[in-house]
This record gives sequence, structure tokens and C-alpha cells, in this order.
Amino acid sequence: MLFGKKSGIKNRNRDRYDRVRRLMWIKCESCGRLVYYKDYKDNHYICPRCNRAFIMTPKQRFDLLFDNNTWERITLPTVTDDPLNFVDRVAYKDRLADARNDTGYSDAITTADGTIGGIATTVCVLNGDFMMGSMGRAAGDCIVASMEHAIEKRQPFIMVTSSGGARMQENILSLMQMARTTVAVNKLHANGIPYIVLLTDPTFGGVTASFAMLGDIHIAEAGARIGFAGRRVIEQNIREKLPSNFQTADYLYEHGMVDMVVPRAELKGKLEKILAVLTKQPREPKTISVTTPEFDASKKIRGMGETEAYDKVLLARHENRPHFLDYVNGIVEDWTYLAGDRTFAEDPAMGSGIGFWRGIPAVIIGQEQGRTIETRQKHRFGMANPDGYRKAQRMMRLAEKFGLPIISLFDTAGAFAGREGEERGQSQAVAESISVGLSVKTPYIAVNVGQGGSGGAIAIGTGDRVLMLENAIYSVIAPESCASILWKDNKFKATAAQAMKLTARDMASLNVIDKIIEEPAGGAHTDWQTTMQLLSVAVADQIQELAEIPREELPARRADKFIAMTRDVEIYQPEHKTEQ
Repeated sequence: MLFGKKSGIKNRNRDRYDRVRRLMWIKCESCGRLVYYKDYKDNHYICPRCNRAFIMTPKQRFDLLFDNNTWERITLPTVTDDPLNFVDRVAYKDRLADARNDTGYSDAITTADGTIGGIATTVCVLNGDFMMGSMGRAAGDCIVASMEHAIEKRQPFIMVTSSGGARMQENILSLMQMARTTVAVNKLHANGIPYIVLLTDPTFGGVTASFAMLGDIHIAEAGARIGFAGRRVIEQNIREKLPSNFQTADYLYEHGMVDMVVPRAELKGKLEKILAVLTKQPREPKTISVTTPEFDASKKIRGMGETEAYDKVLLARHENRPHFLDYVNGIVEDWTYLAGDRTFAEDPAMGSGIGFWRGIPAVIIGQEQGRTIETRQKHRFGMANPDGYRKAQRMMRLAEKFGLPIISLFDTAGAFAGREGEERGQSQAVAESISVGLSVKTPYIAVNVGQGGSGGAIAIGTGDRVLMLENAIYSVIAPESCASILWKDNKFKATAAQAMKLTARDMASLNVIDKIIEEPAGGAHTDWQTTMQLLSVAVADQIQELAEIPREELPARRADKFIAMTRDVEIYQPEHKTEQ
């Protein structure tokens, strides 16, 4: 067995611990193989044979996360050890004494200050080796004190969890720590302090039902088991066998509860990127260097030449046109993808994350259509479910908390129409996305980069400034569908497109958008480098202009803009010229 009662070498006393360690060979409790201790340590306390990640001590965590293994413990409060004078087979006082002797720590919480990527940070570790990381008064007091310390220092707070839940020996006093720690989390949020939760194996019970699931960002360590009730309890209740991956980190990612699953060795690097954005570290603009994927330029696009408007429809749908993730990979530096609506699922049709847009820290959202058959199916051609729109709302609120601009790149035929979407409230999700977008107190730039289809597009399109690529389209319905309904024949699709006034120039003349972004000759699909350069500069310019406006004024200005929109439209007069 590896070190610690649950995660390491079995050690009923310190002498046995030392004897086993001197042997230098240990037996993994997961795979049963012998492992050389140095290999185990060098592998961040992960068995190199089966990849089982075991519990790390607070010191080991601090060494892993802080720069140069340099950190300083902060003094935490002490409380009465046994307020209920609890005795089961063994007196609670004796259990505490054994835990302290075995671990070398006074209770389950240890906190330290240091730097991560040069950014002063407070890290609080819930030690799973101390009475299974159970929450009692001491742990609750220490968490509250640690969070108040981070607020006083005005520095990010990282909570590392490993716990079986509440400490039974303290009964209701333990249960009340759920409320007390939640109060402290609310103070972090109110003070604009970044709060990142690192969920490690195992994290269960009242810990997950309070402070562990209230972070700005949730990172699950690869291999972690996370849940509320234990697997056996659930199986007994429902009289069913649960899936083998139930309550694993990957399972929670698929169901929208965590932003990412990260191997232990990559945690520090990931935290450095996240903290740099959330704390708005200065950054030079990234040099854009992308290669346009090859395509058959001689291949005739079916339908081209019927009407100017329908030509734009076909260009907006061109298979080689860049999509959301293409723009992100080409423009954004230190991109971190953030997943999940924290309610039901991760929707790959709606991309979201944080990074530096031309040196500007920002929250970036948008529909991803996919490019291959497999990726298009995975992303549902950019048609998001309610989970995707709720994720977008979460990102907007994250941006508001940290004063980061929102950049939305919308590109969809519409919100996904399906049974599951209706059951989970598609209409409400779209409506709330519009509402949140109109009300957030932070700069919001929305860009139509392809297909602006119906409510699925406007859900993330209510920006302070709305831009549109030259060959993008914006429409309540696809021209093919419009032709089928009104002309009773799909062959009138080009005529319908012309009548609908769905081009960028049309949108500008109707005052629906603020600016048109020029595309290279032939369209965005012919030259990704130029397209991204023009787009990145146009968006950055808008952010800089909006930065001059007090954040508190932005929602009212945004509301006035959309209230006035369409009001004075009488006769359509397309006179707008493309922005150079």
C-alpha cells in the first residue's frame, strides 16, 4: 500500500511508517505491484504501473503547486477538541490523537501562502488522510479563516478537497459547517476574489454540497471520485447497478459539473494560465500565425450566381470557413477551455473559456460547428442545447465578476430542436441568455462570424457592439425553409434570400449591427491568416473604446440600443460600405 491510511503505506504507528519507508519498495494498494518509492515520489505520488493517484499530504500539495517549492503556512484558529464528549468503540479524543500522531497535522485543514506563476495565492488543503478529511468545527473554522485571509490579502484562493464528508463525532456542529463555509465563499465572491476548487480523490458528502461546488472554476484531478452520496448507498436505494465510471472525474465533466479534468503533473501549469487571466496580468498581443487548410478552389459551389444574397449564404456555410475553435486557436493566447453548465451536461456545441485576446484578458464564447463528419456530429453543427446556453450565461457572469470583456463569436443555424432540449427548457435557456447578456456590467462584443440563425444566435448576440464578417448572414429562418413555407417550393431559396435582406450590408442598413469586418477576396475560407488578423484588431478596438465607459453604465446603454433598434426602420436603403 502507498503512503497514508487510505492513500499510502499502512502505518499504525510512526515506527512502522519509518521501517517501511527505509525499505524503499512499496506495494500499491490498487494494482498490488511493488513500486520503487523514488519512482512513486517523482511521479507526483501516482503509481507508475497503474496510474492510480493517491492522496498527497498538505506539504506535498504546496510543493507541487507553489513556485520553487516556496511557501509559508498561515496560523489557523483552534477549537475545543470534543464538544459533545463523543464515545463510540473509541473515544473521539483518542481518534483525534491517533490521527495527529499518524499524519503530523493538528486537523484536516492546512493553509499556506505562496506564488503560482508569480501571482500571490492562498492555497487551502483538506487532508484526506486526517480522519478521511471529515469536516468538523476545526476544519470549518480554518476554512473560514483562510478565506478571510485571502480577502484581506486581495489574492486568489484555491481550495484543494479530499473528504468523506461530515465528521459524525460532532453531529449537528459538523453539519453547520456547510452553512458557515458557504457564508465565507459568498464573501469571496462579493469581494471579487478568484475562487478555484481542485477536487481530488475522494470528495464526497457535505463538502461537495457546500464550498467544494461553489467555485468560479472547478478542476477535477484525473482519477478522482466525486459525489454526494456513496456508490453503495445509491445502489442500495435504487436497487440498480451503476455504470463503472459513475462519480468519476470524467463522468462529472460529461455532466457539466466541472470545468476540466487535469492530470496531477499538469495542474500547476493550468492554474498559472487561469490565474493570469482572472487577475488581468499584462500580456503582449499574440502574433497570429495560421495556415489555411487546403480545399479545391476550382470546385463549383452549387447555387452560386443566382442572387447576391444567396451567394453570401453559401459563403457563410462554406466547408472551409473558420469556426469558433479555429479563431480561438489562431488568436487567443493561454486559452483555457471551461466546460459545463453546473446543472446537467457539457454541451460541445457551445464553446467557452478564458484567455488573452490581443493581450486583453477576456471571456470568450461561441458556437462550434465542427469540420469533419465526426466533429460535426459531436458539436451538432453548432446548434446548442439548453446546457450550452446555460454555460454561456455562467461565462457571462464570470466575466462580470472579474471585469473581463465578453467576446462572443456566434455561428449557428439555430438552437437545437429536439425532445431533450424541450424537456430541459430550450426556450427558457435562450431567453435567459438574452437577458443575462443585456444586463451584465462588463463590455460585451458580439461578432457574427458565419451563420446568425434565429434565437440560437441572438442568445449570445446582445452585445454593446455587434460586428459581422462581410460574408456572414443573419436571419430568422434559413432561406430554404422560408421558400418552402411562403413560396411553397424550395427552388425559390435564392429569391427568398434576396427578399429577406440577410447580408451584412443589409444588417448595417437596418441598424442591427454596428460594423462590418472585411474579409479577404473570395471569402474567409481562402485566407485564415488575414481574416483572423482583421477580426482580432476589430474586436480589440471595440474593447478599448468600451473601456472608457463606466461599467455601471453599460447595461442601460445596451438596453437603450436594443430598444431603439428597428423602431425607425421605414424604407430599406442599403447604403452601408464595408469597414476597411
